[in-house]
Formats: sequence, structure tokens, C-alpha cells
Amino acid sequence: MTRVDPVALGLVLGWAADQVLGDPRRGHPVALLGSWAGAVERRTYRDARPAGVLTEVVVLAPVLVLGAAAGRLPAPARCAATAALVWTALGGTSLGREGTAVHDLLVGDDLPGARTRVRNLVGRATQDLTADEVARAALESVAENSSDAVVGTLVWGALLGPVGVVLHRGANTLDAMHGHRSPRYHRFGWAAARTDDVLGWLPARATVLATALATPARAGQVLAVARRDGRAHPSPNAGPVEAGFAAALGVRLGGRNVYEGAVEDRGVLGSGSRPTAADLPRAVTLARRVGVVALVLAAGARQVLSARR
Repeated sequence: MTRVDPVALGLVLGWAADQVLGDPRRGHPVALLGSWAGAVERRTYRDARPAGVLTEVVVLAPVLVLGAAAGRLPAPARCAATAALVWTALGGTSLGREGTAVHDLLVGDDLPGARTRVRNLVGRATQDLTADEVARAALESVAENSSDAVVGTLVWGALLGPVGVVLHRGANTLDAMHGHRSPRYHRFGWAAARTDDVLGWLPARATVLATALATPARAGQVLAVARRDGRAHPSPNAGPVEAGFAAALGVRLGGRNVYEGAVEDRGVLGSGSRPTAADLPRAVTLARRVGVVALVLAAGARQVLSARR
């Protein structure tokens, strides 16, 4: 009888905990990581790339030590530690709640409220967005974060175990803090942005595959549009993911966004109509299906790798 790999089981249990419990309400480890990163930044910040590299190393070092220690535990404890880390790293349930909340505000004709709520999902300026632009912003975030906050955790957990979970979540958190192209972080945030790009490359492609498998009637179109339109996006990872979601949902994403006074062209992703509030529940449902497919693939791959050792 084949022994169940403790990390594979931990991935499943951690995903189930996120579905049932959502994010921890107090003392969220990601929030604690953000506080630690802020404290380090206050001491190491310089307007230079080497300072950013040093900051990322100092911030991630204890996180990686924690992950490595969890990976060396006996099998039952390793399974429990993996489950706990996956639960706190995943953001699928919270992502769905936020997308649904924006939808409810839009259909309730509360545009100011929707503009404010969507800021939980996006970094762009929202104060002048129309209702359909708010819907597009929320939908694009649901798509992108399906890779960043769900698939990435599962992929790196399958490949590297607990240390992969904390490495990916830590790098993604630092990218959110330091990786944007503001004057303060243009050079300092280079290391955070590049690290996140490298670690996000495989999960983004896995998300496109999971999106195709989750929508079999449109699978060919998802793969083709992700390949064709994804390169128009300035992000090498968000582009294919958002293009794949656009094809799966039959909408057109991308366009002009404003960030702290800077304008960024996200290209044209897909060939359908522009999304409206009515498309958000479909996007949330698709994201859940993508998460399930990714879980099956990741846990299955981990079990196969374990059996071959």
C-alpha cells in the first residue's frame, strides 16, 4: 500500500482549512511578516538596489529557517505544520469574499462604497472609476491573485514542502510592499519585484493550465488567448493569467490604469465585451474551480514525487 506523503496531505488539509475558516482573524502571519519587513526597511532603506537586496535577505531569512525546520519534522508533525502554513498562506476564501462584496455594492448602486472596497484588491487609483471599471479592477485582481494567493502556494508547497510555502508567500508579500514602481521603490524594490517574478513564473503557467481544465468547453481558447495576449501586459506572470480568465469568461480585460499619478497600459486581454458587475460572481466561481484543480494537480504531483524517492 502506497504511503500518503505528509506534505501532500498537508496541502489538502491547509486548503480545506482556508475554505472553512478563511484567514486567521487575529495575528495573521502575513501581517506579522509585513510588520517585520517594515521594521527592517526603516533601518536598511537607501535609494539603491543593494539596499533592497539586503532588506529582502534579512526579512526572508527567519521565514526560511521556519520553513526548513518544519520540513525536517517527523511525518505527522510535518503534515500538521504544512497544513498550518498552507492555511495561513492561502487567500482564496478572502479573495472570493472581497470580489463578492464589490459585486454587492455595485448592484446596490453604491459606487462610492465599491470604489473604496475594491482598494482591498488593487493598487490603482479608484476614486474616479466608473462602475464597469471597478468591476474590471476587481475581476483582474481575482484572476491575478488566484495565481499569487492560491496556485503559487500549492505549486511551491508541492515542489519544496513547507519551505516552498513560506518562500513564495514571503516573496509575494515583499513584492506587494516594495515591488511597485513609485519613486521611493523604483530602485530599492527591484530585488522584491524580480524575486516575485521568478517565483511566480511557474504558478502563473500552472494557473493558465488549471483555468483551461476548469473550463473544458473553452480550454483551447484559454490556452491560445493566454499565449497571444498575455505578452501585452507589463507583468510576465499576471498577463497570461488575466488573459486566460478573460477567455474563460468571454470578457475583455486590460486597458489604461492610473497608479499614484503614473499611467500604465495593460494591453488588451481577450476579445469579449468589457466586464460588468454581473461578471464578478462568475469570476469568483471560476477562481474556486481553478483552486480545486490546482490542489488536485499539486497534491497528486507531490504524491508521485514522493513515491519515486
